[in-house]
Amino acid sequence: MAESEKHFHHGRSSKEILDSNRVLSTVGLKKGDTFLDAGCGDGYMSIAASKIVSNEGKIIAVDVWEESINAFKEKIESENIKNIDAEVANITQKIPVDDESIDILYMGNVLHGFVENNEVETVMKEIHRVIKKGGSFAVVEFKKEESTHGPPLHVRITPEDIEKIVKNYGFSVNKVEEVGTYHYAIILTKN
Repeated sequence: MAESEKHFHHGRSSKEILDSNRVLSTVGLKKGDTFLDAGCGDGYMSIAASKIVSNEGKIIAVDVWEESINAFKEKIESENIKNIDAEVANITQKIPVDDESIDILYMGNVLHGFVENNEVETVMKEIHRVIKKGGSFAVVEFKKEESTHGPPLHVRITPEDIEKIVKNYGFSVNKVEEVGTYHYAIILTKN
């Protein structure tokens, strides 16, 4: 695939159309968890998660866009949030965390881009590496239906598409739930 044909891994924030508390409740995030927000964008989900995991937990927020991470770091500092570590990282290469150190890896409106760009294999191997055995891979994506928000319909993926992808990488489906007008969540468990 030519570079000019690749899906652009940078969209608008979903905070206006996706309720972070509803998503994090569905994901099963709890006090003391280590939560990785892969493709964190403006970090709104990480900030909500930091309140749930409290000082006993940790949030690692990564994004490929340095501008997003720099703005997010300023917000973390200005709000004096101590349990979030935000870093520039390309998850098609390496996520800057130890093996099996993550309780929940969250990917909101991101996986469809890796599917579209044929980058699933490297991303899934890296996701599998960092999640603890029995830990969760929580994916939130736009429903595959026409709407005024989100990527083009042909780029969107269904829960069934995700299930087919992850079964080859040691994950099984825990649950699928609607988490908003435009979104669903699929919670996968590392076997």
